[in-house]
Amino acid sequence: MAPKLLAVVALGAAAFLAHKSKAGGDKPAAEPKKSDAPKKPETKSAKSPPKPAAPKPAAPKPAAPAKADSTKTAAAPPAKAPPAKADSTKTAAAPPAKAASAKTAVAKPPLKNSAFVFVKPAANTAATQALVKEVFAAKSISIVSEGEIDAATIDANKLIDQHYYAIASKATLTAPKDLPVPADKFKAKFGVEWTEALAENVVCNAAEACARFECDADGLNDKWQAAKDAGTMIKFGGGFYCALVEDVYVFNGFFMTMRSGFVKPGVSIHYYVVEFDEKDLTWSDFRGAVLGPTDPADAPEDSLRGRILAEYQALGIESKPFTGENGVHASASPLEGLAERMNWLGADAAGDVFGQELIAAGVSPETIKAWSVDPAVTHPGGKGSVFDLLEDLDADACLAKCPTIER
Repeated sequence: MAPKLLAVVALGAAAFLAHKSKAGGDKPAAEPKKSDAPKKPETKSAKSPPKPAAPKPAAPKPAAPAKADSTKTAAAPPAKAPPAKADSTKTAAAPPAKAASAKTAVAKPPLKNSAFVFVKPAANTAATQALVKEVFAAKSISIVSEGEIDAATIDANKLIDQHYYAIASKATLTAPKDLPVPADKFKAKFGVEWTEALAENVVCNAAEACARFECDADGLNDKWQAAKDAGTMIKFGGGFYCALVEDVYVFNGFFMTMRSGFVKPGVSIHYYVVEFDEKDLTWSDFRGAVLGPTDPADAPEDSLRGRILAEYQALGIESKPFTGENGVHASASPLEGLAERMNWLGADAAGDVFGQELIAAGVSPETIKAWSVDPAVTHPGGKGSVFDLLEDLDADACLAKCPTIER
């Protein structure tokens, strides 16, 4: 029995052990140890508080601010964009800047010189006109316009009388009693009081003299020349002469011959409105070198008057040119150029480039018209002919001087 008992006990022990082993669910209790091992990470994480310190510099989180910065950076472009707009606005605003420079330029580019030129009737042939164009082209003178004005128009509109106003006003346009005759000079020359000569009706202008002597322009001119040769002629001023012709005191008797050359049937002038830059050609050289002096005998060989004298026969001109018939006329200054365009072409000062500049400088259209007949004016240098004062000045210099003249 004892051995049996022992066997039973052994079986029971084995069964008990087997049961325990099945319930191995207790092994899970050992598993807690495994889970303890996993708990080690917790322990590590418990130790990791220092690591949070790492997150401390979690400057990464400031990296979030960095995002904010990048946002700012992103925003920056817009911020820059406005300036860009402002810049473009500035560019848009630039025109005012230009306007400012334009104001400076109100001291503008130099004005072009503009003159009135015409071929006189005695020289007005197709060959002479071609010569004028040839010389102008060689001297960089631009022809703005050109045309023909016939004798009938010149006579009817008194264009030549207005052109030579200083002379014509004493010869055809003004009665002797209204002339500014210097009585002292008149008496010194002729031994007679001016008032006495007027009272005795022994004075007349050139037009009246033709009627009184019943002669034409050439007949009066012959009488005038005889008086001049006899020494009975006196000059009172620019374009103002008096001569004792037979028993009559005649003013500017020579003008009628000058006038007849422009108004006899069949003749005409050929005119040119021209422009040239002062940097290429001064007004003084335009007259002295391109046109030539009044007496063609003194003119440079390559000037217009010099060539007309040398080539007059080939040009189809009947008589040899001389001081009174020198082939061509040209304005002596920018003001005279304006006055001549107004007279011959009916130009309006307000519609003329130089006229507009004069008006802008404070010279009224009325004053310009008054100056167009060459009155005596008062200026900083004294008193005298306005044409003489401005002679040979270029456009800008002329424009600067005009406002200094008393008006």
